[in-house]
Amino acid sequence: MPLEKLWISFYTIVRKDTIRQFRVWSQTFLPSVVTSVLYFLVFGAIIGDRIQDFGEFSYIHFIIPGLVMLAVVTNSFSNVAFTFFTGKFFSRNIDEILVSPTPPWLLIAGYVAGGMVRGIITGALVILVSLFFALPPLEHPGVLILFLVLSSMIFSLAGLINGIYAKNFDGITIVPTFVLTPLVYLGGVFYSVSMLPELWRSLTFLNPIFYLINGFRYGFLGITDVSLGLSVAVLLALTAILVGINWYMIKTGLGLRQ
Repeated sequence: MPLEKLWISFYTIVRKDTIRQFRVWSQTFLPSVVTSVLYFLVFGAIIGDRIQDFGEFSYIHFIIPGLVMLAVVTNSFSNVAFTFFTGKFFSRNIDEILVSPTPPWLLIAGYVAGGMVRGIITGALVILVSLFFALPPLEHPGVLILFLVLSSMIFSLAGLINGIYAKNFDGITIVPTFVLTPLVYLGGVFYSVSMLPELWRSLTFLNPIFYLINGFRYGFLGITDVSLGLSVAVLLALTAILVGINWYMIKTGLGLRQ
């Protein structure tokens, strides 16, 4: 397939999804902004003053990276899962892509890029909202951008697996509710892993979102519970695994053939 046609296929998938996101912005971007405002009000402005500072940082400064990551993760995942699922069962445009010369890797890249657009924009909006409650330091902007991209990519890939395999609407809601949400809240959004008992600390190290939040927190505050190199290595390995799973499912038609 010529490079120009590959680009057209990729651009078409991303453009269609991005236009949809902005057309229904009150459903795609606004909910996370409103939720974040409530978190900042309750845990930052109201309860935060009663909680012990984390070293040189106030509690609201400590939770800002986790709340931004919460928005990025949930939006990236849900966007791709919903978009692919509806394209498979309702608009049926997935069938058109599958019978075209579009290779599996390009289909993955297109849908993941759409999820990354929503995740990154939502994360940026939450950061802007946080400025009304506190002015977080920005110690390592390059690291912050790296983990913002990695987090949106990883959970867009995870959302694509969910969208491919889901057979009904319950299939795309059960994973965010019973898997993603617990992982996010137990990944260190509101606390440091050093505060946990040994057993729970060990279990936290098995949570991939823990490494995302710590890397993002390092980008903001310059502090982390584990080495930055370990966090990057874990996330790159997870990315490779998720890409492989997606490629296999699309190549073999697993979850796509009705």
